[in-house]
Amino acid sequence: MAAPEHVPTDPNAVPSYQSPDVVPAGWTADRAAALGVAQPVGPALGHQGPDQGYALTLCHLFADRLVLAEGEHAEDVMAGAVQIAMKRASSYGRAPVVYDLEIALRVWGFLDQCDDELITARKCFAGVENPHHWSEMRSLVARVPTATLRQSPEAVASAHRADWRSLLDLA
Repeated sequence: MAAPEHVPTDPNAVPSYQSPDVVPAGWTADRAAALGVAQPVGPALGHQGPDQGYALTLCHLFADRLVLAEGEHAEDVMAGAVQIAMKRASSYGRAPVVYDLEIALRVWGFLDQCDDELITARKCFAGVENPHHWSEMRSLVARVPTATLRQSPEAVASAHRADWRSLLDLA
């Protein structure tokens, strides 16, 4: 019976490496839709990070702690707080944790009683749960500076008691 060409005919021959006849060209990641090292940045793109949906899971921890004024809806508050929490988490390059959501709610005074001026400023939460209000949501998130979000929960609570205006960009 005949053997294929790739089978050695000498049983004592030691197999050794032989380079291929044709060496293919090198490959590079040059596809048009491929992202570079960093995520895209822009006014309507939000803040990217890993496992951001976990912030939605954490919402139930604060559902009974919310202090809402008349006309405010928990769904709008939590939708806005989740976006702010995701901004904080992405600034650290990690998934959201409970402290991100706590800071987002505390900055806007949803965990304690607050003065009427802050309640008036919180009108920007109205309707942001609706996905058609994306620009309002982005505006809401932009009102909380990254410098505020990089503070510890204790520092934010202390600063909020002293002067809540220092934590927000309401201009």
